[in-house]
Amino acid sequence: MFISLGNRTSITGRLAAALILGTATGALAVGMAAPAHAQSANANLRGSVTINGAPAATEVVVIDVNSGFRRTAIVRPDGSFDVPSLRPSTYRIELQTAEGVKRTDEFTLIAGQNAVLNFDFTPEEQAAYDTGEIIVTGARLRSFEGGEVGVNITSREIEQLPQNNRNFLAFADLAPGVQFVTGGNGQSRLQGGAQDSRTVNIFIDGVGQKDFVLKNGITGQDSTQGNPFPQLAVGEYRVIGSNYKAEFDQVSSVAITASTKSGTNEFHGEAFVDFTNQSLRSRTPVEDASQTREKAKTRDFQFGGALGGPIIKDLAHFFVTYEGKRQQVPLEIFPGTTQNTQNLPASFDGEFGNFNRTFNEDLYFGKIDILPTDKDLFEASLKVRIETGIGLNNGSNLRETAINQSVDEYRGLLRWEHRTDSFVNDLKLTYEDVSWSPNPRLFENANVFQDAFGGQIIRTGGGANFQDKGQTGYGIQNDLTYFGLQGHSIKIGVKAKWVELNSLSLINTNPVFFYNTQYNPAAMNNTGTFNTSVPYQVQFGFDSGLGGDPVVTSDNFQLGLYIQDDWEVTDRLTLNLGIRWDYDRTPQYVNFVTTPSALQAVSPANYPNLVNADYDINDYISDGTQRKTFTGAFQPRIGFSYILDEESSFVLFGGFGRSYDRNQFDFIQQETSVGAFSTRTFRFQVPGDTRNNCTPSPTCVVWDPIYLTPEGRAQLVASVGAQGGAELRFINNDLKVPYSDQFSLGLRRRFGLIDGEVGYQHIESRDGFAWLLGNRRPDGSFFAPAPANQDSPFGFAPPGRGSIILGDNGLSTSADSAYLKLTKRYSASSPWNVTATYTYTEAEENRAFGETFSLDFPSIDDYPTLRSSGVSRHRFVAAGAADLPWDFTLSAKVTLASPPFLKGFSNGPNGERIILGTVGDNTERFPFFVTDTWALRQVDLALTKYITLGFLNEDARIRLRVDAINVFDYKNFTNYNTNARDVVDDANGVFGSLNGLGTGGNPPRTFKFSAGFSF
Repeated sequence: MFISLGNRTSITGRLAAALILGTATGALAVGMAAPAHAQSANANLRGSVTINGAPAATEVVVIDVNSGFRRTAIVRPDGSFDVPSLRPSTYRIELQTAEGVKRTDEFTLIAGQNAVLNFDFTPEEQAAYDTGEIIVTGARLRSFEGGEVGVNITSREIEQLPQNNRNFLAFADLAPGVQFVTGGNGQSRLQGGAQDSRTVNIFIDGVGQKDFVLKNGITGQDSTQGNPFPQLAVGEYRVIGSNYKAEFDQVSSVAITASTKSGTNEFHGEAFVDFTNQSLRSRTPVEDASQTREKAKTRDFQFGGALGGPIIKDLAHFFVTYEGKRQQVPLEIFPGTTQNTQNLPASFDGEFGNFNRTFNEDLYFGKIDILPTDKDLFEASLKVRIETGIGLNNGSNLRETAINQSVDEYRGLLRWEHRTDSFVNDLKLTYEDVSWSPNPRLFENANVFQDAFGGQIIRTGGGANFQDKGQTGYGIQNDLTYFGLQGHSIKIGVKAKWVELNSLSLINTNPVFFYNTQYNPAAMNNTGTFNTSVPYQVQFGFDSGLGGDPVVTSDNFQLGLYIQDDWEVTDRLTLNLGIRWDYDRTPQYVNFVTTPSALQAVSPANYPNLVNADYDINDYISDGTQRKTFTGAFQPRIGFSYILDEESSFVLFGGFGRSYDRNQFDFIQQETSVGAFSTRTFRFQVPGDTRNNCTPSPTCVVWDPIYLTPEGRAQLVASVGAQGGAELRFINNDLKVPYSDQFSLGLRRRFGLIDGEVGYQHIESRDGFAWLLGNRRPDGSFFAPAPANQDSPFGFAPPGRGSIILGDNGLSTSADSAYLKLTKRYSASSPWNVTATYTYTEAEENRAFGETFSLDFPSIDDYPTLRSSGVSRHRFVAAGAADLPWDFTLSAKVTLASPPFLKGFSNGPNGERIILGTVGDNTERFPFFVTDTWALRQVDLALTKYITLGFLNEDARIRLRVDAINVFDYKNFTNYNTNARDVVDDANGVFGSLNGLGTGGNPPRTFKFSAGFSF
């Protein structure tokens, strides 16, 4: 593998010559084909110490200059050495030679880095070998990224780049094909390819943070504007868009591997405050629309601190941090449709415009490490996250519909790493306890006021969201890396978890009444009315007593096995060969028994509509023996890299991998919870309203105001028996695990200080979970024959019951991306850094992005594959920072994205159900960005001034900073008209056009002031 020159004489003389001949290091072997065997966020170091092909040292000792952490590696007969699993930090090396110890200068290893450091000396260097001077490592150190596609986010970038939320993941979108999205409610998510956020996973100190219950990928991130981890505790992280390492599990799109900070042999600490409010931001479009309206009061106050240091120097260290967030967040409330809003009663005056909601978060993290020997490392860490606040989104739900937010999360880790001359063993014990429990702030009837077409104008009354969901359990995982076989780094791992999954769902505890506001029995479509007295429908949650339990728990067991070999085939070719297998048993699904009441509801005698249906209901009925445990089968992961030239300037890389995710518990528990506490639906007779009137039946009755009371609703249920109106949910007995196949091919090239990369990615996902409508017409059909109305058969539910909803696989996506990435790293001699990535993506999906309910066609196969609505075709993200004179640092981030692709349902010329699609039209343009390609344009800047306090100590300094978010105040609108009927009803605008003044999570120009102190 290693190239060495010269003959073996006068070792010390030649070491010194390496310093004198500094530029000669460029001719040394780079070794860029070194095996890449990252242990999660840890770095790996390997290289050689040779003269004329013979070893020039007996041992290599790698020392963390901050903590005194020491690792020793034997130099093999060919001169090579291998030091895997090093925490990201600053190191120096001691070479144990026959003439004594030779020391290198300091160098830095970053998260997930696979570094190569060769000391191969020429005969010309021998004369200066005995001088004893420090060996320069900077020009020798090379990185090798292997076959995966990703980007490293360093501690400098986390600290310096502009942002307004202190979410360390905010810079993950610098990786090709990765998006970090903030919604209008302040809630953020991470996504990759054309898949949604439930497919991501984050590994902190090697431990996955997967949410097994809810949808947002990692625990605590569902429906919250909070941050997943204190930013002060994150040292650095790597974003992986295409993954070819078998060690990563429960992820089919983006993997993040992050390392936390540790204490050192010196006491270091810092504290900060960030602040912004309505006086420091521009007016929103809603505020601009009414020049007399004052800006909504907003506040974002974030604060925290960290402290680390020695407990016993070189032996034990500690690190603790806290971050708090106190927010008043602006939100925009506006009518959902324009029809009939001119007749809104005076009681709704003052309900529209800009308002705010509150949010509080407290994040704690603590860590202790003990280094009893140079072969052992013990770590213990604990994370605590507590959130409270008011949940309300932008839109047409009034403030009274808000909910109380609540998140509690506790995660603990015990770790023991032991190493010998030929292997490293990493044992981890984990604990997690996570609770997500939103509940209504107001307990009273809710009302949805609609236009004549069913579009929501406003919603009032109590909120519908009453839930308590989470996971609690422990796990053990062990990773063994063996590097005693020359040319190979073999890693074997096993992980087992025992986690109790729980779900309480009392949706629609507050009943919801639906009104056609233009309904007037005496004169239909009299636009002078706004009906608030005669609803056409009520939905409410009711404990049926039909079996099941609204409180669902399941003891989930997970087992994962993998083996990975990073094989250096030649000095140019490296293969990453891996395979993993996962087992995931959820008794709630596997052992489920369909209730007698559900069996009766869909029996041929009670519901003959299914006799000639296009599916077999028996595929969804279980007696507890039909279902199998989820297994991810075998998942091959293959990567490669090949050096194309003698100078190691060009590297061809790529790979293929299959990755299985999991079906979230929030889906599969609904067979039980919906059957126990289900939403009942009753219609009311509204003669003359052709859209909403119903045929008299036990669930279609004459309106009576008594139904506004609990007693009246109990009468409705009693009139049809316990099952009255209860929805039915069935899940396929052969439910599969979602997965993705990933392929990439690219070329890396170093241009002086710039690393360039161009590549292609293909990612396709299959077997995503979807809910389908199981109702059928009396003849077994889904749609009536043309030219009749082609609406879904919601009105043909089993007698006395609500609709049949079927859980099944079938969602699929595909994304083909071409990208160009340029990276320049920071150094003391070149004090600036930048990463810029342009990605062109052609993405497709068979269902609108992020949607699981597919109730418009009989089968998921009936949905056409269309362009993805969640992925921009063009996306450019660049970020960087530069040191300026007088201790200033300027940083910037630029984000550009093309408009989304929109979909809507309509009826075709023959009455058939069709889907229409178009590119959203963001018509406002800012001349700075030349073309109409970009619908999203945001430029953020930050300027930091450091003031040193030398009278305290050499590291003490004050930090003063201002961030300017969206400095050009571009209005990045997000509200598009997605109502397909508007194609033929131009009174409400054209499908795909801008509709309303909402900008979602895209802020107006905002200034944030910060101050900090560190020592």
